[in-house]
Amino acid sequence: MSHTIREKKKLLARVRRIKGQVEAIERALGEEAECERIMHMIAGVRGSVAGLMAEVVEDHIRTHLVDPQKNPGALNADAADELIEVVHTYLK
Repeated sequence: MSHTIREKKKLLARVRRIKGQVEAIERALGEEAECERIMHMIAGVRGSVAGLMAEVVEDHIRTHLVDPQKNPGALNADAADELIEVVHTYLK
């Protein structure tokens, strides 16, 4: 994924936020927090990871599937936009 280098800072910041969320879950479990609170925190992590995945998939589509210079059989831009919209909807 050499193309992610240009987004490296942004992606690493997202991963660090996710790490912080997971550490908060660990602390909450250690403190025997309410189940509802823990489930809410877990749902937040799931959403964050899904958002990260959507961003990486979108970059993959735009870099590897749409660029006609790299891929002679590339999707057209409209098809790529539709695919990205589906991915974002699915990963919400």
